[in-house]
Amino acid sequence: MTTAPSPRYTTAELRALAEKGAAEFGDAGPEEVLRWAADTFGSRFCVTSSMEDAVVAHLASRVQPGVDVVFLDTGYHFPETIGTRDAVAAVMDVNVISVTPRQTVAEQDAEYGPKLHDRDPDLCCALRKVAPLEEGLSGYDAWATGLRRDNGPTRAATPVVDWDAKRQKVKISPIATWTQDDLDAYAAEHGVLTNPLLTDGYPSIGCAPCTRRVKPGEDVRAGRWAGRGKTECGLHT
Repeated sequence: MTTAPSPRYTTAELRALAEKGAAEFGDAGPEEVLRWAADTFGSRFCVTSSMEDAVVAHLASRVQPGVDVVFLDTGYHFPETIGTRDAVAAVMDVNVISVTPRQTVAEQDAEYGPKLHDRDPDLCCALRKVAPLEEGLSGYDAWATGLRRDNGPTRAATPVVDWDAKRQKVKISPIATWTQDDLDAYAAEHGVLTNPLLTDGYPSIGCAPCTRRVKPGEDVRAGRWAGRGKTECGLHT
């Protein structure tokens, strides 16, 4: 039997779908909204993952086995993060796609000077995260993230379904309403892979040069770009 191709929507149709989804799935459970995404967008739907954990990828694989999982390989990740990515690809029913920047770290150093992340972290994130994501999402109409409202003040209003005006795509945050306890319980119940750094003082994991352990009582994202006013890499702003 020939599988029907996934529908291709115009920008106006995508925006209308985002608005409809936002109204219908305001506080819906993850599997409900992911089922809608899979049914609506088919192979033009993907999950993005930083490989802190594979919870959203696991949830999506239950409604769309073999779902594409896009991972930004910045060249600066902790070995544990790369190991988590490789383990997810090996044991889960997903298709992990690693997206890389146009320049290697060495090529970037040659053009901009070494340790750009220390001198201009916004530019480094733009080159190694934001631009690659634009390319990595080019073949999709909708993408899912692991954003949660309890991640911090900048994410407290995260909608479950939203219109990503910058990329002209439907953006889905299926676990937006979950707490850390909800995520931990799901991972434990289903044996979902998590990054070992989460139990080593890193509740939020980014690139190694820009991530430190979090001290007791600090915000969970305090270890990201510590000592700077920067709180986001630009992927979600």
